Amino acid sequence: MADGIHPSSALTAGTDSLARYLDLLSTQQKLVTSNLANADTPGYHTKDIDFQREFMSAVRGQTPETIEPQGLYEKPDGNNVSVDRESRLLSENAIRFNLASTLVRGHLESIRNAIHEGKA
Repeated sequence: MADGIHPSSALTAGTDSLARYLDLLSTQQKLVTSNLANADTPGYHTKDIDFQREFMSAVRGQTPETIEPQGLYEKPDGNNVSVDRESRLLSENAIRFNLASTLVRGHLESIRNAIHEGKA
């Protein structure tokens, strides 16, 4: 505590950031699955988020903003969903979720170890 940071504040800050990251992953997952569900809906336009920008906004407590990605091929019926793109995003999201889950487990393990050491 010599640096002015209370140990519980550091634990809470790490947990809060991970929670916001997981919330953002959930938002992106919902958008991707909605895009895939509407892959054959005439006139439907792909919805997404700028993950990097939105993570920084989430850290500041702001809600994610949905965007329509530019440069996607639009079919004659007006739909621009690319099943390949959305499948790639699902895979990326799964990797990010696995990483976040590993970080949460490590964070909880650190807390558990600190508690057990304090009882000795």
